[in-house]
Amino acid sequence: MMEVQPFGPGSMHWDTTGEYRNLLVAGSALVMQTMHPAVGAAVAEHSTYKDDPWGRLTRTLVSIQKWVYGGADGPAEGERLRRLHRPIGGVDELGRPYHALNGEAWAWVHLSLFERFVVLNRYFGTPFTVEQERRLYAESRQLGAILRVPERELPADLEAFWRYFDAMVADRLEAHPTALDVLSVLRGTPAPPGLPRPLRRLWTPVGAGSGEFNYFVTVGTLPSAVRRKLGLPWTAREERRLRHLGHAVAVLTPRLPERLRYMPIAYHARKAARGARRLERHLRSA
Repeated sequence: MMEVQPFGPGSMHWDTTGEYRNLLVAGSALVMQTMHPAVGAAVAEHSTYKDDPWGRLTRTLVSIQKWVYGGADGPAEGERLRRLHRPIGGVDELGRPYHALNGEAWAWVHLSLFERFVVLNRYFGTPFTVEQERRLYAESRQLGAILRVPERELPADLEAFWRYFDAMVADRLEAHPTALDVLSVLRGTPAPPGLPRPLRRLWTPVGAGSGEFNYFVTVGTLPSAVRRKLGLPWTAREERRLRHLGHAVAVLTPRLPERLRYMPIAYHARKAARGARRLERHLRSA
Protein backbone atom coordinates (compact mmCIF):
# COMPACT_ATOMS: atom_id res chain seq x y z
CA MET A 1 0.00 0.00 0.00
CA MET A 2 1.26 3.44 -0.95
CA GLU A 3 2.04 5.94 1.80
CA VAL A 4 -1.05 8.02 2.50
CA GLN A 5 -0.53 11.72 1.83
CA PRO A 6 -3.32 14.28 2.37
CA PHE A 7 -4.28 16.72 -0.36
CA GLY A 8 -3.73 20.45 -0.14
CA PRO A 9 -3.59 23.68 -2.14
CA GLY A 10 -1.89 23.31 -5.50
CA SER A 11 -3.33 19.89 -6.27
CA MET A 12 -5.83 19.45 -9.09
CA HIS A 13 -8.25 17.69 -6.75
CA TRP A 14 -8.14 20.72 -4.42
CA ASP A 15 -9.31 22.93 -7.29
CA THR A 16 -11.95 20.63 -8.80
CA THR A 17 -13.40 18.12 -6.34
CA GLY A 18 -15.60 20.56 -4.43
CA GLU A 19 -17.18 22.33 -7.38
CA TYR A 20 -20.96 22.19 -7.74
CA ARG A 21 -20.60 21.34 -11.42
CA ASN A 22 -19.54 17.84 -10.35
CA LEU A 23 -23.26 17.23 -9.79
CA LEU A 24 -23.57 17.09 -13.57
CA VAL A 25 -21.73 13.74 -13.68
CA ALA A 26 -22.83 12.36 -10.32
CA GLY A 27 -25.67 10.38 -11.88
CA SER A 28 -23.56 8.87 -14.62
CA ALA A 29 -20.91 7.90 -12.06
CA LEU A 30 -23.48 5.95 -10.05
CA VAL A 31 -24.84 4.29 -13.20
CA MET A 32 -21.38 3.14 -14.27
CA GLN A 33 -20.45 1.99 -10.79
CA THR A 34 -23.61 -0.09 -10.40
CA MET A 35 -22.98 -1.79 -13.74
CA HIS A 36 -20.29 -3.77 -11.93
CA PRO A 37 -22.19 -6.83 -10.68
CA ALA A 38 -20.82 -6.69 -7.13
CA VAL A 39 -21.50 -2.97 -6.78
CA GLY A 40 -24.94 -3.29 -8.36
CA ALA A 41 -25.91 -6.05 -5.94
CA ALA A 42 -24.58 -4.20 -2.90
CA VAL A 43 -26.32 -0.95 -3.82
CA ALA A 44 -29.60 -2.74 -4.53
CA GLU A 45 -29.60 -4.35 -1.08
CA HIS A 46 -28.09 -1.65 1.09
CA SER A 47 -28.38 1.83 -0.50
CA THR A 48 -31.00 4.53 0.07
CA TYR A 49 -30.74 5.94 -3.45
CA LYS A 50 -34.42 5.19 -4.17
CA ASP A 51 -35.99 6.59 -1.03
CA ASP A 52 -33.62 9.51 -0.52
CA PRO A 53 -31.62 10.18 -3.71
CA TRP A 54 -30.37 13.66 -2.84
CA GLY A 55 -29.74 12.70 0.79
CA ARG A 56 -27.66 9.78 -0.39
CA LEU A 57 -25.79 12.03 -2.83
CA THR A 58 -25.24 14.68 -0.14
CA ARG A 59 -23.67 12.13 2.19
CA THR A 60 -21.46 10.90 -0.65
CA LEU A 61 -20.36 14.43 -1.54
CA VAL A 62 -19.55 15.22 2.09
CA SER A 63 -17.42 12.09 2.28
CA ILE A 64 -15.61 12.90 -0.97
CA GLN A 65 -14.88 16.43 0.22
CA LYS A 66 -13.41 15.05 3.44
CA TRP A 67 -11.03 12.87 1.40
CA VAL A 68 -9.63 15.94 -0.35
CA TYR A 69 -10.20 18.89 1.99
CA GLY A 70 -9.95 17.12 5.34
CA GLY A 71 -6.16 17.23 5.55
CA ALA A 72 -4.95 14.65 8.04
CA ASP A 73 -8.57 13.60 8.60
CA GLY A 74 -8.91 12.46 4.97
CA PRO A 75 -7.37 9.01 5.59
CA ALA A 76 -9.60 8.62 8.65
CA GLU A 77 -12.64 9.13 6.44
CA GLY A 78 -11.31 6.51 4.05
CA GLU A 79 -10.98 4.06 6.91
CA ARG A 80 -14.50 4.92 8.16
CA LEU A 81 -15.89 4.05 4.73
CA ARG A 82 -14.17 0.69 4.77
CA ARG A 83 -15.60 -0.08 8.20
CA LEU A 84 -19.05 0.96 6.97
CA HIS A 85 -18.83 -1.37 3.96
CA ARG A 86 -17.17 -4.30 5.73
CA PRO A 87 -20.42 -6.13 6.62
CA ILE A 88 -22.02 -5.60 3.19
CA GLY A 89 -22.11 -8.83 1.23
CA GLY A 90 -24.35 -11.65 0.11
CA VAL A 91 -25.51 -13.44 -3.01
CA ASP A 92 -27.04 -11.62 -5.97
CA GLU A 93 -30.11 -12.57 -8.01
CA LEU A 94 -28.00 -14.82 -10.25
CA GLY A 95 -26.48 -16.70 -7.32
CA ARG A 96 -23.13 -14.89 -7.51
CA PRO A 97 -21.48 -14.06 -4.17
CA TYR A 98 -20.56 -10.41 -3.71
CA HIS A 99 -18.88 -8.22 -1.12
CA ALA A 100 -18.63 -4.42 -1.06
CA LEU A 101 -14.90 -4.58 -0.29
CA ASN A 102 -14.08 -6.95 -3.14
CA GLY A 103 -10.82 -5.45 -4.44
CA GLU A 104 -11.92 -5.12 -8.04
CA ALA A 105 -15.29 -3.60 -7.11
CA TRP A 106 -13.82 -1.21 -4.52
CA ALA A 107 -11.25 -0.06 -7.06
CA TRP A 108 -13.86 0.40 -9.81
CA VAL A 109 -15.96 2.71 -7.65
CA HIS A 110 -12.89 4.84 -7.04
CA LEU A 111 -11.28 4.71 -10.49
CA SER A 112 -14.50 5.44 -12.36
CA LEU A 113 -14.46 8.86 -10.67
CA PHE A 114 -11.22 9.73 -12.47
CA GLU A 115 -12.86 9.02 -15.83
CA ARG A 116 -15.86 11.14 -14.77
CA PHE A 117 -13.57 14.08 -13.89
CA VAL A 118 -12.08 13.87 -17.39
CA VAL A 119 -15.53 13.77 -19.00
CA LEU A 120 -16.79 16.61 -16.78
CA ASN A 121 -14.11 18.92 -18.10
CA ARG A 122 -14.57 17.70 -21.65
CA TYR A 123 -18.22 18.75 -21.63
CA PHE A 124 -18.54 21.41 -18.93
CA GLY A 125 -15.14 23.06 -18.71
CA THR A 126 -11.79 23.16 -20.48
CA PRO A 127 -10.69 19.70 -21.65
CA PHE A 128 -7.57 18.45 -19.91
CA THR A 129 -4.32 18.17 -21.80
CA VAL A 130 -2.61 14.78 -21.70
CA GLU A 131 -0.18 16.12 -19.12
CA GLN A 132 -3.03 17.36 -16.95
CA GLU A 133 -4.63 13.93 -17.21
CA ARG A 134 -1.34 12.35 -16.12
CA ARG A 135 -1.14 14.66 -13.13
CA LEU A 136 -4.77 14.08 -12.16
CA TYR A 137 -4.36 10.32 -12.47
CA ALA A 138 -1.26 10.39 -10.27
CA GLU A 139 -3.39 12.22 -7.70
CA SER A 140 -6.13 9.61 -8.17
CA ARG A 141 -3.63 6.94 -7.14
CA GLN A 142 -2.90 9.07 -4.08
CA LEU A 143 -6.63 9.19 -3.39
CA GLY A 144 -6.77 5.43 -3.82
CA ALA A 145 -4.31 5.14 -0.95
CA ILE A 146 -6.56 7.31 1.22
CA LEU A 147 -9.46 4.96 0.42
CA ARG A 148 -7.32 1.87 1.03
CA VAL A 149 -7.79 0.57 -2.48
CA PRO A 150 -5.37 -2.38 -2.91
CA GLU A 151 -2.40 -1.07 -4.86
CA ARG A 152 -2.49 -4.12 -7.14
CA GLU A 153 -5.89 -2.87 -8.39
CA LEU A 154 -4.58 0.58 -9.36
CA PRO A 155 -3.20 0.82 -12.93
CA ALA A 156 0.35 2.12 -12.82
CA ASP A 157 -0.03 5.11 -15.15
CA LEU A 158 -2.45 6.94 -17.42
CA GLU A 159 -2.02 4.62 -20.41
CA ALA A 160 -2.57 1.59 -18.19
CA PHE A 161 -5.67 3.24 -16.75
CA TRP A 162 -7.34 3.69 -20.16
CA ARG A 163 -6.57 0.07 -21.07
CA TYR A 164 -8.10 -0.96 -17.74
CA PHE A 165 -11.15 1.24 -18.27
CA ASP A 166 -11.85 -0.08 -21.78
CA ALA A 167 -11.49 -3.66 -20.55
CA MET A 168 -13.82 -3.07 -17.62
CA VAL A 169 -16.51 -1.59 -19.88
CA ALA A 170 -16.15 -4.39 -22.43
CA ASP A 171 -15.73 -7.40 -20.16
CA ARG A 172 -16.97 -6.71 -16.62
CA LEU A 173 -19.76 -4.13 -16.72
CA GLU A 174 -23.25 -5.36 -17.48
CA ALA A 175 -26.74 -3.94 -17.93
CA HIS A 176 -27.34 -4.59 -14.26
CA PRO A 177 -30.91 -4.09 -12.98
CA THR A 178 -29.61 -1.63 -10.39
CA ALA A 179 -27.98 0.57 -13.05
CA LEU A 180 -31.24 0.63 -15.03
CA ASP A 181 -33.17 1.37 -11.85
CA VAL A 182 -30.80 4.25 -11.02
CA LEU A 183 -31.57 5.73 -14.44
CA SER A 184 -35.27 5.46 -13.71
CA VAL A 185 -34.88 7.14 -10.33
CA LEU A 186 -32.78 9.94 -11.86
CA ARG A 187 -35.54 10.63 -14.37
CA GLY A 188 -37.92 11.55 -11.56
CA THR A 189 -35.45 13.47 -9.40
CA PRO A 190 -35.88 17.23 -8.96
CA ALA A 191 -33.03 19.73 -8.97
CA PRO A 192 -30.65 19.25 -6.03
CA PRO A 193 -31.78 21.42 -3.10
CA GLY A 194 -28.35 22.98 -2.49
CA LEU A 195 -27.65 24.01 -6.08
CA PRO A 196 -26.80 27.76 -6.29
CA ARG A 197 -29.36 29.93 -8.06
CA PRO A 198 -27.19 30.68 -11.15
CA LEU A 199 -26.64 26.94 -11.77
CA ARG A 200 -30.28 26.15 -10.93
CA ARG A 201 -31.33 28.32 -13.87
CA LEU A 202 -29.30 26.01 -16.11
CA TRP A 203 -30.98 22.94 -14.66
CA THR A 204 -34.00 23.01 -17.02
CA PRO A 205 -32.85 24.34 -20.40
CA VAL A 206 -33.86 21.26 -22.38
CA GLY A 207 -37.56 22.02 -22.18
CA ALA A 208 -38.69 19.40 -19.65
CA GLY A 209 -38.61 18.99 -15.89
CA SER A 210 -35.42 18.85 -13.91
CA GLY A 211 -35.68 15.06 -13.65
CA GLU A 212 -35.71 14.78 -17.43
CA PHE A 213 -32.77 17.17 -17.57
CA ASN A 214 -30.89 15.05 -15.06
CA TYR A 215 -31.58 11.96 -17.17
CA PHE A 216 -30.54 13.79 -20.35
CA VAL A 217 -27.18 14.87 -18.91
CA THR A 218 -26.58 11.46 -17.33
CA VAL A 219 -27.21 9.53 -20.55
CA GLY A 220 -25.34 12.05 -22.68
CA THR A 221 -22.16 11.98 -20.62
CA LEU A 222 -21.94 8.19 -20.47
CA PRO A 223 -19.35 6.60 -22.77
CA SER A 224 -20.95 5.44 -26.02
CA ALA A 225 -19.95 1.83 -25.26
CA VAL A 226 -21.81 2.05 -21.94
CA ARG A 227 -24.90 3.50 -23.63
CA ARG A 228 -24.88 0.62 -26.10
CA LYS A 229 -24.59 -1.92 -23.30
CA LEU A 230 -27.57 -0.33 -21.53
CA GLY A 231 -29.59 0.02 -24.74
CA LEU A 232 -29.82 3.81 -24.43
CA PRO A 233 -30.38 5.76 -27.66
CA TRP A 234 -28.49 9.02 -28.20
CA THR A 235 -28.80 11.20 -31.29
CA ALA A 236 -26.53 13.74 -32.94
CA ARG A 237 -29.14 16.42 -32.15
CA GLU A 238 -29.05 15.49 -28.45
CA GLU A 239 -25.26 15.62 -28.51
CA ARG A 240 -25.40 19.16 -29.94
CA ARG A 241 -27.81 20.23 -27.19
CA LEU A 242 -25.52 18.78 -24.57
CA ARG A 243 -22.52 20.58 -26.07
CA HIS A 244 -24.42 23.90 -26.02
CA LEU A 245 -25.32 23.34 -22.38
CA GLY A 246 -21.73 22.40 -21.58
CA HIS A 247 -20.46 25.60 -23.17
CA ALA A 248 -22.84 27.66 -21.01
CA VAL A 249 -21.65 25.93 -17.83
CA ALA A 250 -17.99 26.30 -18.86
CA VAL A 251 -18.45 30.04 -19.40
CA LEU A 252 -20.48 30.63 -16.23
CA THR A 253 -18.53 28.56 -13.69
CA PRO A 254 -15.28 30.62 -13.56
CA ARG A 255 -17.34 33.81 -13.13
CA LEU A 256 -19.19 32.60 -10.03
CA PRO A 257 -18.07 33.82 -6.59
CA GLU A 258 -16.12 31.10 -4.85
CA ARG A 259 -18.90 30.54 -2.27
CA LEU A 260 -21.31 29.73 -5.13
CA ARG A 261 -18.83 27.70 -7.16
CA TYR A 262 -17.76 25.37 -4.33
CA MET A 263 -19.67 23.22 -1.87
CA PRO A 264 -19.44 24.35 1.78
CA ILE A 265 -16.66 22.05 3.03
CA ALA A 266 -14.50 22.84 0.00
CA TYR A 267 -15.20 26.58 0.21
CA HIS A 268 -14.29 26.84 3.90
CA ALA A 269 -11.20 24.65 3.51
CA ARG A 270 -9.93 26.77 0.62
CA LYS A 271 -10.65 29.98 2.55
CA ALA A 272 -8.89 28.65 5.65
CA ALA A 273 -5.85 27.58 3.62
CA ARG A 274 -5.51 31.08 2.16
CA GLY A 275 -5.78 32.55 5.65
CA ALA A 276 -3.09 30.22 6.95
CA ARG A 277 -0.77 31.19 4.09
CA ARG A 278 -1.33 34.90 4.79
CA LEU A 279 -0.58 34.39 8.47
CA GLU A 280 2.60 32.49 7.61
CA ARG A 281 3.77 35.32 5.36
CA HIS A 282 3.09 37.89 8.09
CA LEU A 283 5.01 35.84 10.64
CA ARG A 284 7.97 35.49 8.31
CA SER A 285 8.08 39.22 7.58
CA ALA A 286 7.61 40.30 11.21
